[in-house]
Amino acid sequence: MNSCVVHLDGSFVFITDPACCPEFGDENILTDFLDQRHLEPVALILTHGHFDHVSGLKTMKKRWPDIPVLIHKADSSGIGHDSQIEQGKALTYFGFRSFLPACSDLPEADDFLCDGKTLGMYKLNKLSPKTLAALNKWNVISTPGHTPGSVCLYNADEKLLIAGDTVFYHSWGRTDMPGGSESQIQDSLEGLYKKLPPDTLVYPGHEYYGFELKENY
Repeated sequence: MNSCVVHLDGSFVFITDPACCPEFGDENILTDFLDQRHLEPVALILTHGHFDHVSGLKTMKKRWPDIPVLIHKADSSGIGHDSQIEQGKALTYFGFRSFLPACSDLPEADDFLCDGKTLGMYKLNKLSPKTLAALNKWNVISTPGHTPGSVCLYNADEKLLIAGDTVFYHSWGRTDMPGGSESQIQDSLEGLYKKLPPDTLVYPGHEYYGFELKENY
């Protein structure tokens, strides 16, 4: 599982898909990393709502109570006070219901990610103009298929794509889980391949990262 720590300005960063939790035995790995480097997260961005991408929310909110959580509305039932209902479907599918406590009663979303908006346009705590400018370089791209609310984050200046579970190295996200759609993810992939430069570097939610998008053509 790849959680991303993305530098913005000075000591400020945003975090994608925090997965650290007691059940995985890595509860403090992300908070320790940030504290040791004196970094301050300004947002928790969820590329989608699956259990392995949201299980660190409680740990992160315990350390930084005011940090906002952003997710696409179509996946928002995977977090919040009743998160165990939606998470139970996927965990039952995998025969992994023992992990349900890590995904129950999660923090609520503070705002919803929408296609075409930049991260600087959301409900975040007061930030400097330079930090907001850095956030505004990251655009939300809706990429349904792996889940209805899957998104990618794209930085055109740096040609970077944080792909969640939409794009993997020589592959793409599975669509056999509840809410998945193979036709939707193929449409999403086609859109990415058409719109983004072929030398865009891809950072997926799992396994090998930092490959060029054109390697998946």
